[in-house]
Amino acid sequence: MFIGSFKYSVDPKCRISIPAKFKKVMKPEAKDTFIMTRSIVQCIDLYPLDYWESKIKPRIDALNDFDDDDSAFRRSLFELASDQLLDKSLRIIIPKNLLDFAGIDKEVFILGQDNKIELWNPNIFEAHKRDFAKPFPELAKKVMSQNPK
Repeated sequence: MFIGSFKYSVDPKCRISIPAKFKKVMKPEAKDTFIMTRSIVQCIDLYPLDYWESKIKPRIDALNDFDDDDSAFRRSLFELASDQLLDKSLRIIIPKNLLDFAGIDKEVFILGQDNKIELWNPNIFEAHKRDFAKPFPELAKKVMSQNPK
């Protein structure tokens, strides 16, 4: 499980370091590879390969190629998507188009989200937290009181 947050730098080759704590929880089936794509907000989602293949890809495969919304979603998701391998120093290259989408320049806020990692521009993350409509206690009550899926 990816938990916690970190602030790191983006190097001139568009690489970021993945926290060692996150590397330790990756399964061997991930093959040190992440699938990364745009999120539904202005950040980048990083999915370990094994999680992507077992949980995300089947849902995408089930979409209807002849449905406008399904096709539009696929195009938007895959337009900026990339697969990247961690190097020996636990760094990963983030493609420029994804960095631009997320507004990330020299600094990145890395946020563990259980089965995925989010990469944020630190200022955009803070603004997102401020602008979110519901305070955490209200959101927690609503979300956690629902029946488990």
